[in-house]
Amino acid sequence: MLKRILSAAALVAFGAVPALAHITLEKGEAAVGSTYKAVLRVPHGCDGKATIAVRVRLPEGFIAAKPMPKASWELKTVKGKYAKAYELWGEKVTEGVQEIDWTGGRLPDEFYDEFVLRGTLAGDLPAGETLYFPVVQECEGGAVERWIQIPQKGQSEDDLETPAPGLKLLPKT
Repeated sequence: MLKRILSAAALVAFGAVPALAHITLEKGEAAVGSTYKAVLRVPHGCDGKATIAVRVRLPEGFIAAKPMPKASWELKTVKGKYAKAYELWGEKVTEGVQEIDWTGGRLPDEFYDEFVLRGTLAGDLPAGETLYFPVVQECEGGAVERWIQIPQKGQSEDDLETPAPGLKLLPKT
């Protein structure tokens, strides 16, 4: 038992656990052309302050998005035109939800919560690529965490201080 505690302490001390502090997606992989339920996990507030807003920007190719309401949070979507037309159930889709905002709630720093949305991964997205869902987390007192960094070529998410949650695209099934 003591060995496990010391091992865990060593991991924390040497930085092997920072990814737990980031906003992440519950499932990090999904097939191109499938419906995907994105569960954004918010593990903490900002420097000890409660989270009062979570805003997510949807990546191009994640279409027909619908957020799940949360009790005591106000839900708002921002719609706009897609960069190109996509086919969904035999019809062309040219616009849809591009941002989802949950505001007005209160998530204390000592608790975690999940914010959920679903949508379709366009059938022409390239398998093997990663789609990123940049998230801005606002907290009491004006504190803000921006989980918006996207790795450049040759970089890994582990190289970033505030990485956006990423979804690896698998081949169509």
